[in-house]
Amino acid sequence: MAYASSLDNALAINPQGLDALRALGSKGQTREAVKAAANQFEAYFMQMMLRSMRQTLPQDGPFDSQETRTFTDMFDQQIAQKVSQSRGLGLADVMLAQLDKIAPLAEKSATVVANDNAAPAMTVVPDPVPAMAPAAKPAPTPAPNTAPAGFVDRVWPHAVEAARSLGVSPHFLIAHAALETGWGKHEFKAADGAASNNLFNIKAGGSWNGRTVQKLVTEYVNGKPVNSLEKFRAYDTPAESFADYANLLGTNPRYAGVLNQDAEGFVSGLQKGGFATDPDYGDKLRRIIGSATLRMGLAG
Repeated sequence: MAYASSLDNALAINPQGLDALRALGSKGQTREAVKAAANQFEAYFMQMMLRSMRQTLPQDGPFDSQETRTFTDMFDQQIAQKVSQSRGLGLADVMLAQLDKIAPLAEKSATVVANDNAAPAMTVVPDPVPAMAPAAKPAPTPAPNTAPAGFVDRVWPHAVEAARSLGVSPHFLIAHAALETGWGKHEFKAADGAASNNLFNIKAGGSWNGRTVQKLVTEYVNGKPVNSLEKFRAYDTPAESFADYANLLGTNPRYAGVLNQDAEGFVSGLQKGGFATDPDYGDKLRRIIGSATLRMGLAG
């Protein structure tokens, strides 16, 4: 089928592969979508193995440079993809067998959403080319849906627009919003219950003239957690939240390292810019970007 051929040369974490997964899921072909996602996860895992092995080798030879390391990563990605398309390691088959035990996957059954607690932590594979024009998602639902797939549907159009202005893939922004809000389950609200629509928990400084909400949050001072009552920005719509987020990252020199980056560069740029005080913030974001939950949400 057209979907399978479109994944022959593109990992699911790349825009082309994601578009194909979304297209298949939207046609109700759930088992095929889950099988393809499992194969991509196996290829992804295999590349992590190759990267780990290469990191044990000396990195300061006369022919070593950032360019050679980039091309080596791309080469490893292609090797992993080709192997997964043949016999593979068997990991994808094991995943499908386990999912079938939980809920048999018929061709038109509901999409199975993986649990993040079961997703392994992994380093993110750099995208060869940032996503600039991904396919459109269905219209967002009127009310927040706490399931990952519903959360993705709700914010996808806004993530695409913001990502285009930053030169990064939109699933990086979705992962960031998911980290800050727990996939939409823990969005800040005002005392009267009104939604803040602040999907990135951006604080309200002296220059902010809009609505605000106050929340008791955990900040880290010298690496130690401290409870602190903070004031955060509030927006009328999720679209305004993404637009303000894109403006913050695009105009503040602290976040210059985020622009036009692959996944690792995006995460590192946020952490170096001081977006959050949590010392483990970067690792948490990496885990979500590389999680099965995000891939299933994007394919749903």
